[in-house]
Amino acid sequence: MSFESSATAAGPAGSPPPHTVLVVDDEPTARLALVARLKRLGYRVIQAGDGRAGLEALRRERPELTILDWMMPEMDGPSFCEYVRQDPELQTSQILMMTSHDQPEQIAEGLARGADDFLSKAASKYEITARVQAGMRAATLVRRLKDATEEIRQKQEALEQELQSAARYVESLLPPPGAILPGVQMVHVYRPSLALGGDLFNIVPWSDDFLGLYLLDASGHGVSPALRSSSFATFLRRDSLLRHVGSNDPGAILTEANKQFPLTETGHYFTIVFASLDLRCHTLSYATAGHGGALLHRRSGEVCWMAQPNLPLGFDPSTSYVTATLPIGLGDRLYLLSDGLYEFPAANGELWGQGRLEKTIQALGRQPLETVITETIAEAVRWQGHEQFPDDVALMGVEVAI
Repeated sequence: MSFESSATAAGPAGSPPPHTVLVVDDEPTARLALVARLKRLGYRVIQAGDGRAGLEALRRERPELTILDWMMPEMDGPSFCEYVRQDPELQTSQILMMTSHDQPEQIAEGLARGADDFLSKAASKYEITARVQAGMRAATLVRRLKDATEEIRQKQEALEQELQSAARYVESLLPPPGAILPGVQMVHVYRPSLALGGDLFNIVPWSDDFLGLYLLDASGHGVSPALRSSSFATFLRRDSLLRHVGSNDPGAILTEANKQFPLTETGHYFTIVFASLDLRCHTLSYATAGHGGALLHRRSGEVCWMAQPNLPLGFDPSTSYVTATLPIGLGDRLYLLSDGLYEFPAANGELWGQGRLEKTIQALGRQPLETVITETIAEAVRWQGHEQFPDDVALMGVEVAI
C-alpha cells in the first residue's frame, strides 16, 4: 500500500483553505499526471496507490472529492465504492470513477455500486476540469446539508430538553393524589400528547368541607398553550378568585374568566369544567364552557354526564355561564376528564367516544378508584393500538367516602 499527500501553496491570509481531492490509482504515471493537473486548478491533492490505502486516506483526511480508478489490485474501484456506502461515517463522500471501460452496462454497474459520476481516462483536460468542478459542487451541497442536519438535531435536542423542563414545571402544578378533604379521595393521570400539553387540572380548597375542582384545556399543543394554561391556573387560585370574583360559584367564576381570557390574536381559546363539592349540603355544583364536562358515577351504578351546551371562554365577553347543582352521596365518584380521552380513533378511524368511556367506567364498577383510573387509560390505549394519544389526556377521579 502507498499513500502520500501534496498540497498547493497557501492562499492569501484569511482566504478559505483549498478543497481537497483524493486520487486513488495504482498506475503512478497516470496518477501523477492527474495530481499535477488538479494542483494547477488550485486543489489540495492526496494520493493513494491502491484501494485499501485510499480508504485509509479517505477516513483520515475526509476530502471533498475522491477520484478513483476502476481497475486496481486488492480492492477495485466498485468494491471501494461499496465499502464507502456501507460506512455511516463515509457514505456521503463524493466519488468520481475513472475507467477506460465506458460501455453503458459498465457505467450502470459502477453507479449501482456507489459511484457518483464517471470520467474516462481518455477525457480532455476541459472535461476533467468540468467533472471535478461538478463533483466539488455536489460535495459542497452534501456537506452543507449534513451540517444543517446536525445543527437542526442539536437544536431539536436543546428544544426537547427545554420542553421536558417546562413539562416538569407544569406537572408540579398538579395536585398530589390522596385525601383532598376528610373522607374525599382523589386519583389522577396526566398524559400530554407532546412533551408539553395544554390540559391542566387542580383543586381549590375553599374550606374544610367545601372544595372547588377544575379541568381546563387550552386549544393547541406545545409551549404556548401550556404557558396560557399556567397563567389561567394562577387566576383560578383561591385568593385570586376571591379578589376578582368574590364568589365560589362555578358560573360566576367562568363568567369572569370569560372576560379575563379573550381569544388570542391567533384564535386560541380555553374550554373548562369547574365544580364545587359541598360536604355540608351534600351537593355538587358545576359550570362548563365549551367543555365535554364531567362524569358522575353514582354508587347505584347510574351515570350522569355533567355538561352544558355553551361557548368556550373568550368568544363573546358578554356571555354569562350558569351553575347547575346535583345531590351527591356516599360512594359517588366524580370524573373530570379532557376530550382527548374519548376523541381519538382506532386504526380503522372509528372514535372511542363517550359511550365506550362510560361503559368502561361502569364495567370497572366499585373497584378501587386508582384501579378504575389506571384501567380506563389502559383500555383507551388498547383501543387505539399504541401508547401515544393524539391529544392531551387528563383524568381526575374523586370519591366521596363520607
